[in-house]
Amino acid sequence: MIEQPYTLPCGVTLPNRLAKAAMTEGLADREHLATPRLAQLYRRWSEGGIGLSLTGNVMIEHSVLENPANVVIDPTHPHTVSAPARERLRAWAQAGSVAGNALWMQISHAGRQSPRYVTGRPRGPSAVQLDLLGNYARPVALSVEEIAELVQRFAQVAVIARECGFGGVQIHSAHGYLLSSFLSPVTNRREDEYGGSIDNRARFLIQILRAVRQAVGSDYPISVKLNSDDFRKGGFSHADCLKVVELLNPEGIDLLEISGGTYEQPRLLGMEGKPDSVMPVRASTRLREAYFLSYAEDIRKIARMPLMVTGGFRSRAGMVQALTDGVCDVIGIARPVCTHADSPRQLLACEIDALPAFESRLHLAERGWRSPTSRYTLMRVINVLGGQQWYYENIHRLADGLPAKLDRGLLTAFAMFWRNELWRALRMRRR
Repeated sequence: MIEQPYTLPCGVTLPNRLAKAAMTEGLADREHLATPRLAQLYRRWSEGGIGLSLTGNVMIEHSVLENPANVVIDPTHPHTVSAPARERLRAWAQAGSVAGNALWMQISHAGRQSPRYVTGRPRGPSAVQLDLLGNYARPVALSVEEIAELVQRFAQVAVIARECGFGGVQIHSAHGYLLSSFLSPVTNRREDEYGGSIDNRARFLIQILRAVRQAVGSDYPISVKLNSDDFRKGGFSHADCLKVVELLNPEGIDLLEISGGTYEQPRLLGMEGKPDSVMPVRASTRLREAYFLSYAEDIRKIARMPLMVTGGFRSRAGMVQALTDGVCDVIGIARPVCTHADSPRQLLACEIDALPAFESRLHLAERGWRSPTSRYTLMRVINVLGGQQWYYENIHRLADGLPAKLDRGLLTAFAMFWRNELWRALRMRRR
């Protein structure tokens, strides 16, 4: 069943049910433009058999980034929308869809989750600081006028994506980034029309979707990435998610991707974060292969658009079961293709029964770290950042035409994360 095509509401057909979910690549140049390395990486993923490929965060504000090496399309910075910049985007789009798959651009704003080594003035719905290793400054609350300007900026970037050959766009409203932070009562403490009720907190997202749809037309795929739950006390809850899905139903969404978690609670990586704010996941979810499948079952009862579930899928049997049960229409995978770019093709051809998995060996054991709390927190940070860097390194090796490197240790990867992040940030500041 995973090999079957799927036609979206806008009329575009995906060649199979496997989607490479968005992952930060960190491969832009010092001017934040797309590079030949990005084209090489996405060509490998295209030729690897994936039906739909989603880019990592393409940022819409030059000074507020999720990563120092994000690609940026910012209409207020002419060099990011210039003719040479667009030629680079076209090369990326062409390479990433060379095997007949769809390649969509994920459009995003980091919000308060832009680290200090990128900016000292992140932006968010309210001045609620991200408390994580002291690495994030207090955000500046957006004015209503600035919100309206960002709505138009999302639409402008979507038009550029279409003109440059990307087959669709995804609006990133998950994982604690700007739109996600508007949805959460913890980070959105506004008292105007963008705060308070869930209808108000979702207003920014709805306005963006309407502006994007008007700009790109009815025949162009638009996706939304949404948390099923923030898994944080007082945050965006599963009940909030269900309400937002109801609000999205009439907006002509072609694919809703379900994920979960934030920087504080990185459930998207299969981990828990800060112990003082964690909300438990459902027992039924713990027993299943995919992290958010249980939540997707509730969403399916309400959603009138196709669903994609990302996080944890590894076996063909688990994927087929989710599709057969009607819980989702598209299977999102990410980390397995960082090391084995051909694994989707092999899975579709029944050459393998499951995607490769390395997560279990990339975690420091919690035993012996639980006391004091500071040591336990450090262990979690090493697990998250070290694991991320382990996969980043292999993404970069694929981009350079090299095979994956599987023998890197977690602590070494953690050290490499900080070295690479700070070097990229320094390079950005010197441009």
